[in-house]
Amino acid sequence: MENLSLNIEVSPELYSKNPDSSELGQSLVSKSIELISEIGFEAFTFKKLGVLVNSPESSVYRYFKNKHTLLVYLTSWYWTWTEYRLLFATANIDSPKERLKKSIEILTKPVLTDDSFSYINEVLLSEIIFSESIKTYHTRYVDEENKKGWFKAYKKVVQRVSDIVLEIDPDFQFPHMLVSTIIEGAHQQHYFSEHIPALTDITKNKEGITKFYTQLIFNNLK
Repeated sequence: MENLSLNIEVSPELYSKNPDSSELGQSLVSKSIELISEIGFEAFTFKKLGVLVNSPESSVYRYFKNKHTLLVYLTSWYWTWTEYRLLFATANIDSPKERLKKSIEILTKPVLTDDSFSYINEVLLSEIIFSESIKTYHTRYVDEENKKGWFKAYKKVVQRVSDIVLEIDPDFQFPHMLVSTIIEGAHQQHYFSEHIPALTDITKNKEGITKFYTQLIFNNLK
């Protein structure tokens, strides 16, 4: 996955001006990842981001309507990138069971090295996804935003892995539930291991999260 030249396309619904179109836009995305990683989404503001990029707060609003849409943009970018990773990692694997194992690994492990993909720090973004992405759809406007296609990238990832599940067990009734549970559960376990360790059995050995969910998913399939 090194030196990728792919262009990650995010839905135009998520920005007022495409951040890929300018150096400032790319800097806003890059620095927003660094700032959210440092201070958390609650404390993050466009004013602070403007100071970080040495640009007026108003310039941030030219690209994003508010910080919620920025967070959805970042998660959409991540899930689109994740779908590419799933595609490349499983393309030459014939066995659906092995493709599913590789998919679970990608979905449950944090990114440990920066692939230098574009101007995005995938390592920091992956940490944000684990800790903050639930806030993209736990809002009162989730139904409206879903109709606009804001969560399409995430749904495509779930669908891709669900299709592999059905290759293994065509009669399995709950593929989407199983896959989304794996993803959200892995995020929670990573978060608990860092902040509320009494709620998990994983502390130092994060490989255990992948092992646990691999066992969980295969125990539910024929």
